[in-house]
Amino acid sequence: MTTSAYERRKYATTLDHVGRGPFGLALELGCAIGIMSRALAARCDRLVAVDTAATALDHARRHCADCNRITFHRAFLPAEFPALRPGSCDLVVISELLYFLSPADIRRLADRVLAVRRPGGPIVLANWTGPTDTPCSGDDAATLFVARCRDRGLAMTVTAYHDGYRLDRLS
Repeated sequence: MTTSAYERRKYATTLDHVGRGPFGLALELGCAIGIMSRALAARCDRLVAVDTAATALDHARRHCADCNRITFHRAFLPAEFPALRPGSCDLVVISELLYFLSPADIRRLADRVLAVRRPGGPIVLANWTGPTDTPCSGDDAATLFVARCRDRGLAMTVTAYHDGYRLDRLS
């Protein structure tokens, strides 16, 4: 499966922010066609990967057909957030999803993520910083999510700007 140079750079730097692991259960919100899912699966025992787009999920399932560690779900977030036990996720990755949500939904999603996150488990955000026609810019969406997490006691570990995207890591 081919991706653009932008996507390849973003995947590599996102994985750097994730860290080597190993992680038990990881949650990936905005899994798209499964490129990052496949890379994350190598660092965790189990991955729950979520996207809204049925076509993207079809591609992801084909791309990761030999990865039995991944379970793909179609869901509209935050309303259809996966049913996971509180404190069960060792890692949460949210990739190019937040800016599609309203500010209120970003705060709701942050609350849901914080509920399933294991204490100390990292949350990694990747957001496009170019122009959008979405409810928020990628930068504004990330800032809202980070602020909600910080209000709930998480520490900001890293905010890094790259050519066309922003990465954040909270723990």
